[in-house]
Amino acid sequence: MLQTERSASIEDALRAALGGHEAEIWTALPAIIQSFDANALTCTAQPAIQAQVRAQDGSTSWVALPLLVDVPVCFPRGGGCTLTFPVAAGDEALIVFSSRCIDAWWQSGGVQVQAELRMHDLSDGFAILGPFSQATKVSGVSTSAVQLRSNDGSAYIELNPSSKAVKVVAPGGFEVDAPTITLNGQLAQGTGSTKYPATLQGPITVVNDVTAAGKSVSTHTHHENGAGSNTNQPN
Repeated sequence: MLQTERSASIEDALRAALGGHEAEIWTALPAIIQSFDANALTCTAQPAIQAQVRAQDGSTSWVALPLLVDVPVCFPRGGGCTLTFPVAAGDEALIVFSSRCIDAWWQSGGVQVQAELRMHDLSDGFAILGPFSQATKVSGVSTSAVQLRSNDGSAYIELNPSSKAVKVVAPGGFEVDAPTITLNGQLAQGTGSTKYPATLQGPITVVNDVTAAGKSVSTHTHHENGAGSNTNQPN
């Protein structure tokens, strides 16, 4: 065998060995949620990319990867606050795989030893909800404000950094449950064509005056019609 042939053969063998090793290193995969455990905060997910396998006769085919089970779901959190949202079957996610075994950490938190000496394994994924394929992407995304919204865009809370304004659109209603509500600023009802009555159970204490239908509650007067008679409407 010539030296050039021997070198090429060694190089091909090394490439094949490295390629086979790389095929066993899992970094991240898009996946489709199959189920969600709201108590354990884990999900079962189906990887959305198939793997190519080679048969003994040299032929290749594409097969689905196994279901990923007990995958911790990542919700944005910090400083004692957490943003949660529903996780439903069919949601798309990005599964990011830890470079080392996460079993002991997942069970107990803190700093732990490796329960198994595996690396870049399909068993050690974290589910990050949010990626959209073109088949499921939402429309009408604001390019000027941050929104917490329903996928169809019919309900949202919006913060506009330019106008410094917050807007809430809630066709199903808006509810606040608090012992005290403090509003620092003028309160005005919108000028839409529909009139919205207000119902308050009271009692109501107003420090300053109240104007009703253009009349001052504290300073309005009535025309006197004599003893025992009703007064006229407020002046």
